Amino acid sequence: MTTITLLTQSSCTSCEHAKEVLARLTREFPLQITEIGLATEEGFALAARHGVVFAPGVLVDGDMFSYGRLPEKKLRRYLSQQHPAGNANA
Repeated sequence: MTTITLLTQSSCTSCEHAKEVLARLTREFPLQITEIGLATEEGFALAARHGVVFAPGVLVDGDMFSYGRLPEKKLRRYLSQQHPAGNANA
């Protein structure tokens, strides 16, 4: 299972887009998604550690994947390599 941490802030259209993308991908791949607000102590620390310049920040298995508008094709390609069979039930 792939763990995705989504660093968000309020009134963020790119954050809403990221949530929609992740909801779609959850139907295709085994994902565990955690959303953390950038305004929280934990969110601020993660953003600083990983160089998240603006929301949303996306960490995949604890590593920086992207910030700003989530590139769905890039994430789908990455997940396909990690889970060749796809299948959210795997």
